[in-house]
Amino acid sequence: MVEALGVAVVGFGWMGRVHTRAYARVRHHYPLLPLRPELVTVAEEVPGRAEEAAAQFGFVSATRDWREVAADPRIGAVSITAPNFLHREIAVAMAEAGKHVWIEKPVGLSSDDARAVADAVAKAGVQGAVGFNYRNAPAVEAARDLIAGGEIGTVTHARIRLFSDYAAHPESALTWRYERERGGSGVLGDLASHGADLARFLLGDIASLTADTAVFLPERARPTAATAGHSRAVGGELGPVENEDYVSCLLRFASGARGVLEACRVSVGEQNNYGFEVHGTTGAVFWDFRRMNELGVSRGTAYQDQPVSTVHVGPGHGEFAAFQPGAANAMGYDDLKVVEAYRFLRSIAEGTPYGATPADAVHSAAVLDAMARSAERGARVEVRPRG
Repeated sequence: MVEALGVAVVGFGWMGRVHTRAYARVRHHYPLLPLRPELVTVAEEVPGRAEEAAAQFGFVSATRDWREVAADPRIGAVSITAPNFLHREIAVAMAEAGKHVWIEKPVGLSSDDARAVADAVAKAGVQGAVGFNYRNAPAVEAARDLIAGGEIGTVTHARIRLFSDYAAHPESALTWRYERERGGSGVLGDLASHGADLARFLLGDIASLTADTAVFLPERARPTAATAGHSRAVGGELGPVENEDYVSCLLRFASGARGVLEACRVSVGEQNNYGFEVHGTTGAVFWDFRRMNELGVSRGTAYQDQPVSTVHVGPGHGEFAAFQPGAANAMGYDDLKVVEAYRFLRSIAEGTPYGATPADAVHSAAVLDAMARSAERGARVEVRPRG
């Protein structure tokens, strides 16, 4: 028997649309899922945007006040895709109202915010999911299994990169993303949060780190109207960019392995250049998001001049079989969010967490806090996920 579950989406920029499409598609790919998400309400404070979303996607109702969602008995689960500074308040309120929450990273402005959300979810006995979508790629899950199985020997070092040009244009609007009060960190929260999660997902806890940050475009123009995504603003009053464009970080894992994590939002010539290289005593594994369904693997006994093979993931790797029938048929970004939606809904149906949780967000946020402390002090610091 399939049970209907009323869902709401709070915040309807690009990511709100991605979550909504994932809800619409999830039972197409997972027909045995015992829950059927029904789009009840969309909440967005920008005038007219919620109504447009309801008309396009089929939400039953629209509102500018997310508090109406918390009070609505029709709604059992909520996607929180609003700006970072609202994450903690909305997520805690939804959990306290008995709603399951699927929240986008970085789950607030600090590890304190992430901890508050994780505690609220646990206390309320609801399920929580977090938008660390890159760990859902079948190739990434295959890499994790390969590493855990000793296929490349003992991990010695790794490099994780997240380079993008979304903020590279000097006319990019000075939105909330560039303000400390509303955006918190810059590229730390936006991209390095994914890197911290990938590092831990693949290689375990990070014990300590040394970081450096920089702002390369110190001023941007203030927008004169509502914005979505990464809009441009021409002729507006210039204001200061308050958070970092770039971070580089040397990592020490609890296992003893070493790592490098680097992220930048103003990398001209780079479009979503996300990926990792993990090296071990007998081999290595490589992944590039732009070739999401491929994995570079080197293993054997040659050590020197050992070749790298390209593995095309297929059924048997992660959730690939829910989307394509055979290897080398490509999955895409939105598919990763469908996987996320499935794991969120399965968690609700079974009462057991699947996929990334608020506890994972606490670990990622602790790494980001450590990066900020290290950059400020110019010294190595320990990562403290529990305060």
